[in-house]
Amino acid sequence: MGTQAVRRIYVEKKPGGDIEARSLRADLAENLGLKSLTGVRVINRYDISGLSEDEYTQARFIVFGEPALDLVYDEEFAAAQADFVFAMEYLPGQYDQRADSAAQCLQILSQKERPKVASAKVIVLQGELSAEDFRRVKAYCINPIEAR
Repeated sequence: MGTQAVRRIYVEKKPGGDIEARSLRADLAENLGLKSLTGVRVINRYDISGLSEDEYTQARFIVFGEPALDLVYDEEFAAAQADFVFAMEYLPGQYDQRADSAAQCLQILSQKERPKVASAKVIVLQGELSAEDFRRVKAYCINPIEAR
């Protein structure tokens, strides 16, 4: 059978349902004084191995996203060149509930061995930000005890 490829999928709430992104924008504007921040996107990233192509296709809108609520991107997502982008993931050994839940659902869907899933949260910042602003946002968002 051979080794199966690692697939990467990104899931983002559609405008109007992007409560986490709007909340983070308000939080950063208030607590870090980033008034020039015009938008924030929060995108969940999943790296999956152990699924066939058919199982992956089926899982896209059963396990990972809901067509009415989510935008789902395979392998990469579009961001403007001026955007500031970073990802946060749990450190090895830290429990990742999002990845564990996805793996459980995928196992139920495929009726096979549990696939491997890793997750991360990708943050896209839009607006006039300096390199120092970007550094401050990352320091504010990433708890070095549990994430990188």
